[in-house]
Amino acid sequence: MSPKVTAFYEERTSTVSYLVADSDTKHAAIIDPVLVYEANAGRTGRAFADRIVTAVREQGLTVDWILDTHPHADHMTAVGYLSDRLGAPVAIGAGIAAVQKTWATIYNLGAGFARDGSQFDRLLEEGDRLPLGAVEIEVWHTPGHTPACLSYRIGDCIFVGDTLFMPDYGTARCDFPGGNARTLYRSICRILSLPDDTRVFVGHDYRPDGRDVRWEASVAEHRAANVQIREGITEDEFVAMRTARDRELGMPELILPSLQVNIRGGRLPEPEDNGTSYLKIPVDRL
Repeated sequence: MSPKVTAFYEERTSTVSYLVADSDTKHAAIIDPVLVYEANAGRTGRAFADRIVTAVREQGLTVDWILDTHPHADHMTAVGYLSDRLGAPVAIGAGIAAVQKTWATIYNLGAGFARDGSQFDRLLEEGDRLPLGAVEIEVWHTPGHTPACLSYRIGDCIFVGDTLFMPDYGTARCDFPGGNARTLYRSICRILSLPDDTRVFVGHDYRPDGRDVRWEASVAEHRAANVQIREGITEDEFVAMRTARDRELGMPELILPSLQVNIRGGRLPEPEDNGTSYLKIPVDRL
């Protein structure tokens, strides 16, 4: 079965969000939606997420699930906003609790902040299956980039978040808390053990050399041509490459504002007595 996939590319963060539908029953899931954030103005924008809502309406779909592949460090998630608009539950990997514990300490969120993932409607584990019309979403735990990373297999497609990028760009960084290059290698090898014609949908496209944006490649293309983990690259070679590469990378521009929203299920902090929500920026902490 090949679901209908509608992709939405968010230019500022090079993120791809997906609307995935069972064409026969018109049931759908949304994966990795973006809530745009203008850091210099301290403003969120909903126009990008509203494009997904418009597509849902135009295609006559019922959204059953709103899914994050992991707690994103480079953009705010729109899962909470879309849940309010569409009435669908929000799900993420159960590993979110470990991420919450780390970042609650960094932000000094105090005892009142729940560190058990209860901000989400459902916490997912390896092997879970979610109904989507006449098909199922298979949940794969694919850690390495973060301990909470999941991939979602739907028919002949798999949505891998940041675990893989397009073959000409490579793979995810592993230097965030709980990340591990050896673990990432094994997660990717599992994905690349799928049939050659499996369609792999990535969470970002950084458009190397300025080429047109792309978000889909086959397992066979990754095995043959992924610049960092194609067939023949050993685990030790990958770990050495990935570790050296990660040492050169700066922190994502939006990591500090975005994670404190994303660990809350896409919700801003509770407004203060003047009715305004505030984001905390730890100084000299990271």
